[in-house]
Order: sequence, then C-alpha cells, then structure tokens
Amino acid sequence: MQTEIGNTARLALQAYELVGAAFGLFIAYLAYRGYRRNDSRPMLFLALGFSIIFGLAVPVFGLSLAFPAVSPVVSQIFIQTFEIIGFLCIIYALRMEP
Repeated sequence: MQTEIGNTARLALQAYELVGAAFGLFIAYLAYRGYRRNDSRPMLFLALGFSIIFGLAVPVFGLSLAFPAVSPVVSQIFIQTFEIIGFLCIIYALRMEP
C-alpha cells in the first residue's frame, strides 16, 4: 500500500514539474516574441534564461526514464549547473542597457 502511495506521489510530482516547465517555456516564448517585435537584446537573454531553466526539465525527465541507472546526484548536478547558467542569463538581461 505504501509503495502505491509513494509511486502515486512521485508521478504527481513529475507531472507537476512538467506543468511548471510548460509555464516557464510559455514565458520564454513571450519574451522571445518581445525580442522579435522590439529587437530588444535584453529580451533575447531573458528568453534564453527561461528556456534553459524551465525547458531543461523535460529532456532531463525523459533521460531519467530512458537511463534509470544514472545516479540522481549526477542528474541533479547537471540540472543545477544549467539553472545557474539560466539565472546568469536573466541577471545579464536585467542589467544590460536596452
């Protein structure tokens, strides 16, 4: 019984992660549209940052399903590294002159 609850909770959390990724990618799409419409370089870096932070969840989730032998620590280090890169892109976008 507890394993069923654990599996259900894990699937719910993974689905929740995908919903967050979808919202993040939608924000990245809106920022990219802003870049194209206004030719605003900060919006390009904002779109890039959101794409890296939120768009990375989907492929990493797929890879974790395809290769269950990969350590969760390795995948977490991978995710954290790219999240930091995405945050740096967003900070750069907010600090640069339009």
